[in-house]
Amino acid sequence: MCSSSSFMVSSYLLIVIVHFFMISVGTGQELEFNYYDGSCPNFEEIVSSKVKQWYQMDHTMAPSLLRLHFHDCAVRGCDASILLNKPWSERTAHVSKTLRGFEVIDDIKAELEKACPRTVSCADILTAAARDSTVLLNGPFWANEYGRKDGRESYAHETNVIPTGYENVTYLIEFFQSKGLTLLDLVVLSGAHTIGRCTCCSLKERLYNYMGSKKADPSMAPKYLDYLKRKCSMASDQYADLDATTPHLFDNLYYQNLGRNMGLLHTDQLLQSDHRTVGIVEAFATQAFLFPYTFSASMVKLGNVIQDGAYGEVRLNCSRVNQ
Repeated sequence: MCSSSSFMVSSYLLIVIVHFFMISVGTGQELEFNYYDGSCPNFEEIVSSKVKQWYQMDHTMAPSLLRLHFHDCAVRGCDASILLNKPWSERTAHVSKTLRGFEVIDDIKAELEKACPRTVSCADILTAAARDSTVLLNGPFWANEYGRKDGRESYAHETNVIPTGYENVTYLIEFFQSKGLTLLDLVVLSGAHTIGRCTCCSLKERLYNYMGSKKADPSMAPKYLDYLKRKCSMASDQYADLDATTPHLFDNLYYQNLGRNMGLLHTDQLLQSDHRTVGIVEAFATQAFLFPYTFSASMVKLGNVIQDGAYGEVRLNCSRVNQ
């Protein structure tokens, strides 16, 4: 007789399979796989080459580009509004303080302007760069649709909706739903934390004053808690890996770590304890092949999030609007 746990995992396997074939998100812009075939046929090759160059100089740049893409899509949709460098823009917000990779996008844009001037949007560059960064970390490849336009507006206060690591699961679900994404997308895209790192400063509350208790979060594995306290005791500008086991490899150990109470962020660990998400977590933890395929599908959905009624341009410089 099958256990209830096995039945739950099997049920989520079916959901994952269905999810893989349902990756479209309605947009107000017509996106196409072959959008640049005639106007800039070497677009993806140029992006891939540049991302690889930067990765070879600094391996931490790959997860940074993936995070930059998420922050862009999370506010006004994938419109490169996070790249605009002006007062009170998303880029100046507190939640954007640790974002990196802007210079990589600028470098790619400069190269593309030489190859095919006034053609490729910064939003499409960032979307392609996020995919290529994942591949460099042993993650999956997926085909992107292109044709996004660059937004002309960007406001710091609009970033207040982006999760910071201390929200509850209900908030996370509602945030993802507001972008046309599902509960499964939430758990899948949280798996991007299989790579990358977090500043110790953002962990202080969880390590020393959880919910105002002046104690650590009791859900953390004791040995893991001791390790983090030692690592973060020297200075708040130290970093802790989001995946304590294989931090530089794209794999499913992030989900296995949650089962060991070794989720770095509070929001990560909640996915293991909440009844709405635990079944998906367990499916990915026990079936390694599922995560990369489902991640590809969810990243396509994320990249296709475009604000209703959005209009824009192809910026000549990714950090400022055209004059």
